[in-house]
Amino acid sequence: MQQTLAARSRRRLLGAALAGALATPFMPGVTAQAADNYPSKPTTILVGFSAGGAVDNVARQIGQGLGTAFGQSYVIENRAGATGTIAAEAASRAQPDGYTLLLGTQSTMVVAPGMYPTLRFDPIKDFVPVSLVASVPLVLVVQPSLPLKTVQDVIDYAKEKQGELTYASSGLGGPQHVSMELFASMAGVKMVHVPYRGEANAITDLLGNQVPLMFSNLPTLLPHIKSGKLRAIAVSSLERSPTAPEIPTVDESGLKGFEALTWFGLYAPKGTPGSVVARLESGVKTALADPAMRSKMADQGMKIEGRDSAAFRDYMQAESVKWGDLVRKSGIKPE
Repeated sequence: MQQTLAARSRRRLLGAALAGALATPFMPGVTAQAADNYPSKPTTILVGFSAGGAVDNVARQIGQGLGTAFGQSYVIENRAGATGTIAAEAASRAQPDGYTLLLGTQSTMVVAPGMYPTLRFDPIKDFVPVSLVASVPLVLVVQPSLPLKTVQDVIDYAKEKQGELTYASSGLGGPQHVSMELFASMAGVKMVHVPYRGEANAITDLLGNQVPLMFSNLPTLLPHIKSGKLRAIAVSSLERSPTAPEIPTVDESGLKGFEALTWFGLYAPKGTPGSVVARLESGVKTALADPAMRSKMADQGMKIEGRDSAAFRDYMQAESVKWGDLVRKSGIKPE
């Protein structure tokens, strides 16, 4: 009797092992099938900022491009607040199947972690970078009434003011804020940050001579620069912008290596099959190759990046170190 039971037990174990062995070779096929079938239903792209802004605009253009490439809908869902971290946290907890994505930014993915140590997600560990889509340079502008025309003029003026020179930004931790903090750090000067609730409010007070200078996105300020209401000092990219090639870079103006960009990237939750990520990456590449989209982004002052998943991962890691160090050294903390 005992021998019979033992034999049956051995047969069951052997059967289970055989079933497992037979199942294993089919796993790659399952992943491949997921990619072949993707997308088979609408996909949501989470955006951490309000509708109508630059981030939302990029998300909608990419969503439309992916929709055209794949023949499925890409729906934009805005979950604004906390420097975009509300949307990022939701995306990090989503099912990793490619049907919930995030349009992330520099502020959310590489600046916020240094500012908010209690974040309930890790941008590096909890996401798979799909593609760095586009970037926008900022421009340093001053009130025309000030006798400042070069980067060195601004540095000398800041030293003259002995830490009392104020500058505006769209809010704590935004690209306008951290760009000026990087400028001050590299120039060895102190300035006083005046945060506003949004870029529009900051620009209104800048035009009204309530604050003397700020960094802000080039496309937004270009009309005021062309009208003479503001004076452009330098752009924050390493290369001059095709939108305004007459404006020098901060780098060429003396602060070597200075670069601060507003960038936009597409992310998937950690665990998303590599084949699905590759398909999304290919879809973004196809979308960005469309002449109409390229023209539209260029008109908005954007540089099309189109970096693949691996290149985006490397770039993001470098940006995380750069801005994380700046946040710590500058003592930037949430209010």
